[in-house]
Amino acid sequence: MSLLARVMTVSDGVVGGTRDDRSGQALADRLTEAGFEVDRRLVVADGVESVAAGLRNLCDGFSGLVVTTGGTGFGPRDLTPEGTRAVLEREAPGLAEAMRLVSPLGRLSRALAGTVGQALVLNTPGSTRGAVECVEAVLDVVPHALDLLAGGHPH
Repeated sequence: MSLLARVMTVSDGVVGGTRDDRSGQALADRLTEAGFEVDRRLVVADGVESVAAGLRNLCDGFSGLVVTTGGTGFGPRDLTPEGTRAVLEREAPGLAEAMRLVSPLGRLSRALAGTVGQALVLNTPGSTRGAVECVEAVLDVVPHALDLLAGGHPH
């Protein structure tokens, strides 16, 4: 089974050209190392509508993993969970909880995880280290989740 992934960076600074997309690149590198083919990357501004539109774009007709980086904290423009919630069909709280447990700062994360069609969406923080740690916390179960979403293992 070929594992596909997409990465969406949520950052006014990256959109505006004042910051490099280090966390998006780190996620793409880590996912590739884990055997995923990262077939698309997207950068959107912070905000509920921009996040929701970006996720709809990446998830439409897609069967695979979609990881966001940025906008999961308490800053006034940190609205990734709200934009994600507007798109998710089903939440996967166990995945979000597992990602929060990787570091003490995880307790400050408002990140969500869930499904849109056959896509599994994970919100990760904007810090390079935090984003990679959060994905690593759940990578072991992601292939099984994607298989289930694609209709595998009927009960």
